[in-house]
Amino acid sequence: MERIPDLEEVSLELILHGGNARAEAFEALKAAREGDFEKAQMHLKQSEEEIKVAHEAQTAMLQSDGEGAKTKADLLFVHAHGHLQTAMAEKGLIEEMVLLYKKLHKDYLRAR
Repeated sequence: MERIPDLEEVSLELILHGGNARAEAFEALKAAREGDFEKAQMHLKQSEEEIKVAHEAQTAMLQSDGEGAKTKADLLFVHAHGHLQTAMAEKGLIEEMVLLYKKLHKDYLRAR
């Protein structure tokens, strides 16, 4: 029999991996600002991996709930979910900003 995920454990995983994803995304932005687009892509890839880990934990909780193990979401889980959603939104914006930095860098080099 498969173990039912603990709500508090899942919440902490969402916070941990959401925070890691956010930190990696901001490292990507910093690298892009410095013109290191290869490093920026590496950080964005790592950010995406962190989001995947968080999603797996969240999906396990949702699946167990769908199979009849009714779980009441508490304040920590709601906070954790919001934390992950914010990290995902920031990552999306940062991806666009990296592209913008890349274009500006390319245009600057062309104008020289």
